[in-house]
Amino acid sequence: MNPTGGIAPESPSAFPWDEAMALGLNALRWSPRDFWAATPRELIAALGGSSRRDAASATDLRRLIDAYPDPS
Repeated sequence: MNPTGGIAPESPSAFPWDEAMALGLNALRWSPRDFWAATPRELIAALGGSSRRDAASATDLRRLIDAYPDPS
């Protein structure tokens, strides 16, 4: 637990922007405008994958909410 009583987040890994851009701009041949307008779920779907298996669990979501609360 962290000092505020929530669950301490695991060390987040950086989003793989280089790989995502290579897929969107090169493999899919999207324009930069289309790439930046797409959601990660749309990028995965366009590559033929399913983001459902990569969706956050309720526990993961709660951990993120606790770690990064909206400012009051």
